Amino acid sequence: MTGSPTMGIKTVLHPVSDLAKAKEVYAALLGVEPTTEGDYYVGFEAEGQHIGLLPGGGPQGMTSPVAYWHVPDIEAKVAELTAVGATVKDAARDVGGGRLVATVTDLDGNVLGLIQDRVR
Repeated sequence: MTGSPTMGIKTVLHPVSDLAKAKEVYAALLGVEPTTEGDYYVGFEAEGQHIGLLPGGGPQGMTSPVAYWHVPDIEAKVAELTAVGATVKDAARDVGGGRLVATVTDLDGNVLGLIQDRVR
């Protein structure tokens, strides 16, 4: 079994309790200002990574950071993962601009995020 050359962790989302203060901490850590900023989400682009801050864990109710693997076909990857024992936590859904996001849990309860960007 080999990984796709286009697949990789490019996004990590962090639940935060105070978005304004967390934004300052992550800006200092990353050395850049946010590229996306709102009441519901603050995102940074740094060194080819997207770091997102979700107040209160966002609608997903995240309680710890989640790494998101970018995949070419999210439905196929969810099917592949569930076939070997993973469980769907949040089914694939469009979060805007054609980007699909899903999460599954591995056999130990770890949350694995999946992202499929809009097909161009």
